[in-house]
Amino acid sequence: MLDYKKQKQFSSDRCRTATGRRLFMQTNEVEIKTIQTTSEEEFIMKPYIDWCFKELMRNPKTRTGFIAALLRLPPEQIGRTTILENELSKRTEEEKQGVLDVRVLLESGTQLDIEMQVLYIEYWDDRSLFYLSKMFSSQLQKGESYDKLQKCIQVGVLNFTYFKKDNFCHRRVRFYDEATGDLYSEKLELQILELPKIPKEYHHPDGIIAWMKFFRGGNKKEMEEMAKGNAYLESAYEDLMEMSQDEKKRLAYEARERALRDQLALQHQTEKIFQQIAEVQGELDKAKDTLAETKGQLSKTQGQLSKTQGQLSKTQGQLSETQGQLSETRGKLSETRGQLSETRGQLSETRGQLSETQEQLSETQKQLAEAHAQNDVAHDQGRKDAIIDLYQKGLLNLEQAASSYGMSTEDFQKLIF
Repeated sequence: MLDYKKQKQFSSDRCRTATGRRLFMQTNEVEIKTIQTTSEEEFIMKPYIDWCFKELMRNPKTRTGFIAALLRLPPEQIGRTTILENELSKRTEEEKQGVLDVRVLLESGTQLDIEMQVLYIEYWDDRSLFYLSKMFSSQLQKGESYDKLQKCIQVGVLNFTYFKKDNFCHRRVRFYDEATGDLYSEKLELQILELPKIPKEYHHPDGIIAWMKFFRGGNKKEMEEMAKGNAYLESAYEDLMEMSQDEKKRLAYEARERALRDQLALQHQTEKIFQQIAEVQGELDKAKDTLAETKGQLSKTQGQLSKTQGQLSKTQGQLSETQGQLSETRGKLSETRGQLSETRGQLSETRGQLSETQEQLSETQKQLAEAHAQNDVAHDQGRKDAIIDLYQKGLLNLEQAASSYGMSTEDFQKLIF
C-alpha cells in the first residue's frame, strides 16, 4: 500500500511540474517568432537572441557600459575589460541549445559570468548558485593561498519570468549574516535580470533598466529611441545595425533563431506526450482506487463470515452437549425434547444467517472480479491508445508499434487505417 501511495504522489508531482513547464514554454513561444519586416531596410536583430547578444558583448565599449550599469558605477571607473576563455561554458549539449555565457575579467580582478538565457530552464536558482561557486573556486590552483580569491558575479539575463511571486525585474543577491544583518562577504554576488518584467513606464536613458529594455528588443525606430542619450547604448545600437546589414552575420543569426524555434517545438511535443501519459496514469489510479475499495469491502465481509462461522461452531458445540444430556436423562424425555426443539430452531436461524452471508460473499466476489476486469481493460486500452498516438507522431516505427500492441505489422496497419 505504501508503494502505491508513493506512485500516486509521483504522478501528481509530475502533473504539477508539467503544468508549470507548459506555462513557461507558452511565454517563450510569444518571444521566439520569425521576424517579419516590410522591407530589408527595416530589419534589425533582436539582442535577446543569444548569438546576437554574444556579438554585442565583443565590443569593449558596449561591454563596459553594461557592466557599469550592473555595478552601479560610472563607466570610467570600470577600466579595461577582458573576455576570458570560459571553462564554465563546457556544459551539456542540451544546455548549449539555449545558453550563452561570457566570462569577463575587470581591471580590478573582479570576474563576471554573464548569461543570456532565451528558453526556460528548470531550477535556475540552484543552477546559478552552482556556476557561481564553480567560477569562484576555479580561481585557485592547488597549493595557492585563499587571499588570491577575487570577487565573482554571476549575471543571468532571462528572456522569461522565473520568479512569479513578485514584479522585481532586477535582483541583486548577496550573502549576509542573519544574526547581525552585516554583509558576510562581498566576493560572491548574483544578479538576475528578468526581461518580461520590465516596467513599461520607464524611459530614462541610463541605468540597468535601460539596458534591459534594449536587450528586450523592438523595431528599428524603437531601438534607435532607446539608445538616444546614452553613448554606450548608442555604440551597441550602431553594432546592431551593422550586424543586421551584414549578410553572413544575418544568416548566422537566422540559423540560431530557427534552432531556438525548433527546440521550443520539440519541448511542446515532448510535453504533449508527457501529458498523455499522465492522463493514462490518472485513469489507472482511479481503477486502482476502485480495486482497493472493493478489496476493503471483501475483507469486511470475510470478517463477518468468520464471526458467523464461530457462532455456528459454538452452536454446534452446544448441540453436542445437549445430545449428551439427552442420553443421560432419558427419563426426562419430554422436557429434553422441548429443549432440543428450541435448540434446533436456533440452529436453523443461524444456518439461515450463514446462507445469507455466503450469498453476500458471492456477490462481493463477483464485484471484485468485475473491478479487476475493468481495471485490466482500462489499463490495456490506455496503453494501446498511447502506442497508436506515439506511432502516429512518428516516435515509434511500424515494427515497434505492432510489437508493443501485440499483433503483426499487417494487422496493426489494418487497425490504424
